[in-house]
Amino acid sequence: MSTAPSYRPTDVPPRPAPRRSFGATIGRWISRLIVGAVVIGVILVGGTAARVWQVARIDDTRPADAIVVLGAAQYDGTPSSVFEARLDHARKLYERGVASTIVTVGGKQEGDAYTEAASGKNFLIDEGVPAGAILAVEEGSDTLLSIEAVSREMGERGLHSAVLVSDPWHSLRTRTMARDAGLDAWTAPTRQGPAVLTRESQVHGIARETGALLWYQLTHFSADFQYTAGQ
Repeated sequence: MSTAPSYRPTDVPPRPAPRRSFGATIGRWISRLIVGAVVIGVILVGGTAARVWQVARIDDTRPADAIVVLGAAQYDGTPSSVFEARLDHARKLYERGVASTIVTVGGKQEGDAYTEAASGKNFLIDEGVPAGAILAVEEGSDTLLSIEAVSREMGERGLHSAVLVSDPWHSLRTRTMARDAGLDAWTAPTRQGPAVLTRESQVHGIARETGALLWYQLTHFSADFQYTAGQ
């Protein structure tokens, strides 16, 4: 009596693995690189935005050599509402004894009769700050140039530490630039004015400063994107 031959599984020849083309392999790696870059970008932008928000909440009013007010728009010598909020906060810090000198900074646009620094100084004098306590640095068309001009002027006068006054969302970038310029700097932002009044202005400010700070860190150039809150 004959029996059918038995086959063990190992007797079955293995099926050849499908061969992947070179193009498919390259495409797969490119896709992974793109996904990885997107993930890193999201983490970088999100982390920077969180840091902008975190530093915006810091109010550091320890004694310093000077209170530095970052300039903003002015109209024929009259500070805009954004600029006025910064100046008013600087005046209050001066009256509290945070520093004996207030530095206003900022140049002027073509056709302007006043610089931002001069209009800021005049405003502070009208508010009761002695003229001799105000140093107007009439230079700077953006944040970086203004900070560098302030650092030079303060250095020539033996002043090395500064409390920076601007809008909350501007704090991290101005502090980063000031420290890069050699100042011992910290921040005490204003809590009033158009930059902080509405949720829309806050979101816009954080987004604006996140982009500007990332650009500065990558290039060490300034990027003062247009400010759209009420002036």
